Amino acid sequence: MAGGAGTRFWPVSRNAYPKQFIDFLGTGKSLLQMTVQRFLPVVPMENIYIVTNETYSTIVREQLPELNGEQILLEPFRRNTAPCIAYANYRIKQRNPEANIIVAPSDHLIPDEQLFNEHITSALACAENNAWLLTLGIHPTRPETGYGYIQYDNTNRYMPDPRISKVRIFTEKPQLELAKQFLESGDFLWNAGIFVWKLPTIMKAFEQHLPTIDQLFQSVEQDLGTEREQASIRRIYEECTAISIDYGIMEKAENVSVLASNFAWSDLGTWTALYEQMKLPDQKNALVEPANIFTYNTTNCIITAPKETVVVTEGLDDYVVAVTDNAVLVCRKSEEQNIRQFVADVQISKGEKFV
Repeated sequence: MAGGAGTRFWPVSRNAYPKQFIDFLGTGKSLLQMTVQRFLPVVPMENIYIVTNETYSTIVREQLPELNGEQILLEPFRRNTAPCIAYANYRIKQRNPEANIIVAPSDHLIPDEQLFNEHITSALACAENNAWLLTLGIHPTRPETGYGYIQYDNTNRYMPDPRISKVRIFTEKPQLELAKQFLESGDFLWNAGIFVWKLPTIMKAFEQHLPTIDQLFQSVEQDLGTEREQASIRRIYEECTAISIDYGIMEKAENVSVLASNFAWSDLGTWTALYEQMKLPDQKNALVEPANIFTYNTTNCIITAPKETVVVTEGLDDYVVAVTDNAVLVCRKSEEQNIRQFVADVQISKGEKFV
């Protein structure tokens, strides 16, 4: 899934070039390219589909030239994750009605790819043998309020892999005190937003819990893979409800299980999350282009700027400083939840050029 706008990483992430296409970590690969590479030991390149906004078609083709046009599914409008997954389901059905499917966001960071793929392999084996909707959960390391949580049933485990348990409840982004209780209880996991299931299982779930969306895609099934596809997809997306797979299906379905995972993971949803991934024990700050950044009495900051721009800071503590060719953000990390409002205000006042 690679269609998001990445607003919380403004001004580096823009509507025209959002965060999944950016090399934030200086690896030479964008987050999207890193995600595709992560799955290659388990999924051959010809079985990887990218669902993105039609605005980003050229970027995806440039970053992933190994893919053919059939593997890039273009959404005309953002309608959240449920329609995105439904679209992919119907395209994959044409190739293999019994396919095992992994659904993953394109902007997560998972450093230990070998351990990650061990979890994925086990999840695929489980999905192959059980009509379950399986999600990956991460053992929480702090009372994080920016993530969703999954409570699992310790008494209802899957014996071939006892890390897999039946889900009791999903909870979206709790307040701090509740997040602390979740951490102390020991039976809550962070919701990683990575799903594994068989195609017939997820198709049945759409029929049961999101029948209107399913019927829309069913109505254009014969057009998929033909020259009529984009026109038909545009027509049904105009009618399609914007809803996440979590709200639409996972929170309602009875056949949901979770694989409790212990690989390092970050959804890189905020500047602070990126800071946590970049900082080193002997450094006071996370500097994306350190050669041209001069810091004085500056601590706990994340600072990024174009290679040709010199940045000097003095007296800052716990700030985000993000410089681009036509916009600068200086914001306390503790206030970065307001960035979306900042972007909305800039868009209203200054127009699309700056967002």
